[in-house]
Amino acid sequence: MLKKLVLASGNAGKLREIQQLLSPLDIEAVPQSAFNIAEAEEPHCTFIENALAKARHASLHSGLPALADDSGICVDALQGKPGVHSARFANINNSEPKSDAKNNQALLNALANETSRSAYYYCAIVLVRHHDDPQPLIAEGIWRGEILTVPRGTGGFGYDPLFLDVASGKTGAELTPEAKNKISHRGQALQQLIKKLQDLS
Repeated sequence: MLKKLVLASGNAGKLREIQQLLSPLDIEAVPQSAFNIAEAEEPHCTFIENALAKARHASLHSGLPALADDSGICVDALQGKPGVHSARFANINNSEPKSDAKNNQALLNALANETSRSAYYYCAIVLVRHHDDPQPLIAEGIWRGEILTVPRGTGGFGYDPLFLDVASGKTGAELTPEAKNKISHRGQALQQLIKKLQDLS
C-alpha cells in the first residue's frame, strides 16, 4: 500500500477534498507546491489525458507516486462545454488569473437563452506509481444535476453555487463537505481509486 504521494494540483478546494477522502487510508498526500513544482500544461481535449499529463509531471519532479485530478462541468445545452476549459471558461486565452466568480457569470451568460439546464460534473483521477508507469490507475465519476439561474450557498468552489443536486435540493455550495464528498464526481472517482488500491495491496 502507498504511504506517501504527491497531489498534482494547485487548487486549494481540490486538495482539501482529496486529502479528506484519502485520510482513512493513512496515506500522506503532499501538494506539489511543497516541492516547488509548477502546474503542468493541460493541452489535451479530454479530462483523462490532462489528468495523466499532470500526474506524470508531478511524479517526474518529485520522485514520488502522484495523483492527479482533472474535472469540470459539462452542460448539455452547450454541447458539453465548459468541459476541460471549466477553470478558465471566462478567459480561455489564459491572460488573467482564474476566477470562480467570473466563470460562474460566463456560464449564466452562455445559458441566458436556454431552457434546458441539465448538466453534470465529471472527474477523472489518475495515479501513477512512477513518472513512466505503463499501467496508471484511472477512475472516473459523474455527478448529474442542473444549473440554476442565481447562485446559492457559500461553500464549495468552482461552479458549486450554480450546480443543483436535484436529489437533495441543495447546490454544491450548500452541501456540507462530508455530504458533498459522498455524492460528488470527485468523491465517486476517489472511492473507485481507493478500491483499486486496496485490490492491489
